[in-house]
Amino acid sequence: MGVTFAMNSWVRNAARRTAGLAGGVLGMLALAFTGAALAETGQPSPWQINLQGAASPVMESIHSFHFFLLVIIVAVVLLVLALLIVVMVRFNEKANPVPSRTTHHTMIEVVWTVVPVLILVAIAIPSFRLLFLQLDLPKADLTVKVTGHQWYWSYEYPDNGAFSFDSLMVPEADLKPGQPRLLAVDNDVVVPVNKVVRIQVTAADVIHSFALPSFGVKIDALPGRLNESWFQATKEGIYYGQCSELCGKDHAFMPIAIRVVSEEEFAAWVETAKQEFAGAPAPARVAQGDVAGIAAR
Repeated sequence: MGVTFAMNSWVRNAARRTAGLAGGVLGMLALAFTGAALAETGQPSPWQINLQGAASPVMESIHSFHFFLLVIIVAVVLLVLALLIVVMVRFNEKANPVPSRTTHHTMIEVVWTVVPVLILVAIAIPSFRLLFLQLDLPKADLTVKVTGHQWYWSYEYPDNGAFSFDSLMVPEADLKPGQPRLLAVDNDVVVPVNKVVRIQVTAADVIHSFALPSFGVKIDALPGRLNESWFQATKEGIYYGQCSELCGKDHAFMPIAIRVVSEEEFAAWVETAKQEFAGAPAPARVAQGDVAGIAAR
């Protein structure tokens, strides 16, 4: 009698926990589908539970793939939950005093092998399509060369007069109204809206990573190597990112800021930037191994 009562109590507790888990999963699903309103475009927002808003075709595809995977995950969780409830109700000691001695079932074994394979195939097809979209660079309207340093970024516009400039984080004490802490920079990258921008990324010292969430861009910056990616901003505004590679003590203080403007504003900015940055002398850089020889001479 005591064993039966304990078993019934265990079943009731398990049912309560299962119901709570189901409610939590459904609640998270509802928040995820409504979370776009909580996630700002261009920068993180308080209590954000979703990806940043999409501002490029690549990021829109990432959003679609993300929600597709979320549906599959929730379906799998609910299926496992339903199976657990069936097992607890139909195969507990009271409902099934004589346990079955079945060791295998051909149909069940076929199903639990084939269904996961089909799920993986369903995931692989849009996954490969998204990878191809990210890695197949379309014909570019503009090229921006990005160089990572410890701990700031340098940008060069080879198609617009070959001027370059450094972009450093604005200290908290110097922030202006509307500038986000740890993300605002002194010199924004400026690009025109609805134009394909090719970015060529490298590094001058250690490995960095150029990441801009709203554009779906994340590419490593490696010394001695030139990596390429692209984006096409579909909305005007300022979009922020950060170095996403642990590159040293000030890793958290080398943000990225890209300002998307109209074609007319971009043309006017280029003319201004040519005068402001074209005359700036490029800093001389030598390899570490040559420092001692230069000092001796």
